[in-house]
Amino acid sequence: MSVSQLGLILVVACIVAIISRRLHLPYSVGLVAAGVGLARLGGAMNITLAPDLIYTVLLPPLIFEASLQLKWQPFFTDLPVTATLAFPGVLLTGAIIAAGMHVITGWSWLGSAVFGALIAATDPVAVVAAFKEMRVAPRLSLLVESESLLNDGAAAVAFAILMSVANGVGVDGASVAGSLVWMTFGGAATGIVVAGAALLVAGRTDDHLVEITLTTIAAYGSFLLAEHFQMSGVLAALAAGLVVGNVGGTGWMGCSISATGRDHIMSFWDFAAFMANSVVFILIGGYEANQASALFTTEAAIAIGLVLISRVAAVYPLCAIFVGSSRRVDMRHQHVLVWGGLRGALALALALAIPTRVAEKNAIIAAAFAVVAFSIFAQGLTIPWVIKALGLIRPPDFVAHEVGGHSTAPDGGGRDI
Repeated sequence: MSVSQLGLILVVACIVAIISRRLHLPYSVGLVAAGVGLARLGGAMNITLAPDLIYTVLLPPLIFEASLQLKWQPFFTDLPVTATLAFPGVLLTGAIIAAGMHVITGWSWLGSAVFGALIAATDPVAVVAAFKEMRVAPRLSLLVESESLLNDGAAAVAFAILMSVANGVGVDGASVAGSLVWMTFGGAATGIVVAGAALLVAGRTDDHLVEITLTTIAAYGSFLLAEHFQMSGVLAALAAGLVVGNVGGTGWMGCSISATGRDHIMSFWDFAAFMANSVVFILIGGYEANQASALFTTEAAIAIGLVLISRVAAVYPLCAIFVGSSRRVDMRHQHVLVWGGLRGALALALALAIPTRVAEKNAIIAAAFAVVAFSIFAQGLTIPWVIKALGLIRPPDFVAHEVGGHSTAPDGGGRDI
C-alpha cells in the first residue's frame, strides 16, 4: 500500500464517518460501500488484500483497544458464558457448517472442514466495530464483544490442525488437546507477561509519549510473540489490553500509567482503532467489488444459510445451560447474539491463506466473501433496528454519565486506566 493510497483511504474514512453519523448508519457498512465505490473507479484502489496485512498489522490494535475498555469484574463474571460460546460454540458451529457443505455441495471433507473452521468464529474486527457505535445495554455489549475476542482461539486451533492435515502431517486427540491448551493459556500468559513488563517500565516515567510507546509494544509485542510460538495472538493482545486497562491505574507493584498519560493513551488507541477499521473495511469493500460474480452463486447461498442455522443451533442451546444460574442470558440478548454474530476480515485472512493443495480453495474464498458481504450489509445494517426493537438501547440517564463517548457507569465497563 502506497502513501497516496493510505491518504485516499483516510480522506474517504473521514467523509464516511461524517455521513454515517448524520444518517445513523453503521460506520463499518459505510466503509465497505465506499471501498466498493473506489474499486469501481479503478487505479488508485488496486490494493492486494493480503492475509498478513489484516492479521498481523491491523488486528492487534483493534483487539488491544477493545480489551482496554473491559473491566475485570464484569468480564470474569460472564467468562463462563462467553467461554462456552467461544469454544464449544465455535466447534459446534464449524461442525454443522462442514457437514452441511459436504452433504449439500459435495465438497471434500477436508475442504468443508476448512471452511467451517475459518467461518465459524464471529470476527472481533467486525463485531467490535459494529457494537462500538451502538449504545446498547452494558451486559449485551460485553457478551457480544467478549465472545468475539475469545473465540479466535478455538477457530485458530481448528484451522491450524486442518492445515497440518492438508500438508500431510498426522494429528491425534492428544495433540489437538495440547494445541488448544497451548494456544489458549499460552497466549493469555504471554499477554499478561508482556503487558506487566511494559507497565513496570511505564511506572518509572510520566512522559505520555513513552507510555503510549510502551502500550504499543504491549499490543504488538504480545501478539507477535504469541504467534511466533504458535499461541493465539488475539488472546495475547486481549490479555495485554485487560492488564493495561485494569492494572495501569492502580499502581500495583509499581505498574502504573501516569494521570496525565491516561487521556493521551486512550485518545491514541481510539485513533489507532479508527485507522485500522478504516483500512480493513475499505479493503474488504474493494475486494468484494472485484469478486461480485462469486457472491451470487448457489454455493454462496448455501454457505450463508448454514452459517445462520449453525449460529442458532449453537447460541440458544448453550445459553440454556445457564438458565438456572445467576449468569442466565436474557432471551433478547440471545436474539442479538445470533443476529449480531458478524463475520469479517479474520475469516477472509484465513481463507486467503489456504494452501493450493486444498482442492476447493477458490470456492472457499468465494463462499467466505459471500458470507462476509451478507454479514456486513444484511446483518450490519439491521442489527441497530433489532436492538432498538428489543428495547436494549441504553437509557438517557445512563448516557448522561458518559465522558468523551465512553461510559463511566459502574456496570458499563468504563475505561479508566
